[in-house]
Amino acid sequence: MSENPVESLNLSGWPAGSLSEDHLLGGAVRLCQPRDGFRAAIDTVLMAAAVPAGPGERVFEAGSGSGAAAICLARRVPQAEIAGIEIQPQMVTLAGHNIRLNGLARKVVIMTGDIAAPPPPMLQGPFDHAMANPPFLEDADGNIPADPVKARATTLGETALADWVSGVHVQLRNKGTFTLVWRADRMDQAIAALRPRFGDICLYPLWPKEGRPAKRVLIRARKGVKSPMTLLPGLTIHREDGGYTEEGEAVLKGGAALSF
Repeated sequence: MSENPVESLNLSGWPAGSLSEDHLLGGAVRLCQPRDGFRAAIDTVLMAAAVPAGPGERVFEAGSGSGAAAICLARRVPQAEIAGIEIQPQMVTLAGHNIRLNGLARKVVIMTGDIAAPPPPMLQGPFDHAMANPPFLEDADGNIPADPVKARATTLGETALADWVSGVHVQLRNKGTFTLVWRADRMDQAIAALRPRFGDICLYPLWPKEGRPAKRVLIRARKGVKSPMTLLPGLTIHREDGGYTEEGEAVLKGGAALSF
């Protein structure tokens, strides 16, 4: 990703000079995002690459942020329709700008909404698939970001992971899939939150390098099924020299789907 300040951009809620224009998927996606707040990273791109959406299917995203995951998914599956909610109005404004910047206004919509509250009236389910990158910090962790926008995006606060799962469950059709990215050291929390409503849980570790512990894991589950849980080989992202592995580069720069 490059980091070129967007000095002339004037969006509601964003002071001049507070945003940068970056690029994802090898330059195929342009993304304006906070220079010092919450920024889309590898996790976001990999989550979008793991959603098994096909042409004509509809995808719901909980916590869309600047729109990075929705835009990446729309680039890979241009015939899909994606609707997301985001609790922070200034991020919704930014996401709308990014959607237009990438020419996707007819395929992607992101509106203000809270996953723990009734959905916005404009949000029409059920959806075939859902995705989420929920906040992974808890107040007790003691390392909450000072930036309020980043803190809201990365800290669960009063909304538990189970609330995210419940909110997504309502939006999905029966047997629809839910893909999320979560902390590897807290996989038990995600599994416990998913099991009352979802089955066919697949765990896909994201290995930073070969032989290194995974810090993140992609999880996919299906609504209303009871198939057993599966642990998959996962993806090694970097080679020892720091460059991307062949599969990692195909996904992160080429926009390929993950073999999930």
